[in-house]
Amino acid sequence: MACQGGSEITRLRINAMLSRIDHVGIAVRDLDEAIRIYERRLGLRSTGRERLEREGIEIAMIPIGESRIELIMPITPDSRVEKFLQDRGEAVHHVAYATDDVRASLEKAGAAGAQLLDEVARPGAHGTRIGFVHPKSVCGVLTEFVEADGHPGA
Repeated sequence: MACQGGSEITRLRINAMLSRIDHVGIAVRDLDEAIRIYERRLGLRSTGRERLEREGIEIAMIPIGESRIELIMPITPDSRVEKFLQDRGEAVHHVAYATDDVRASLEKAGAAGAQLLDEVARPGAHGTRIGFVHPKSVCGVLTEFVEADGHPGA
């Protein structure tokens, strides 16, 4: 499906739940080197790392303003990020939007015709709840909904 909009009413209902860009995920081959590049070339600092064994990745978050950059490195050969790197190389992997309710955001996006990669919210990094929408549904961009601390309204 081409990058086409839905009805104005549907867009307004989904947009009301999304408050800001939470983070931009960037797939990298070497997490240590990527952190050094962001620190040395842009003056940004990583605030911590986390291994997500079930996803086969390790991430580092770099705050910038009210958002963050999430550097993502595969730690298993069968992770989705490893496949992404093989297909596209190091690049922007996804854009994540903050929401008060991942479940409701997924439901509304699905009802508006988006192809969901997650039918229900699942655990994410740092105690969040997340859900993904297929890139074909959002102009070629893998889209993530993020609910802070796993609690609606947090």
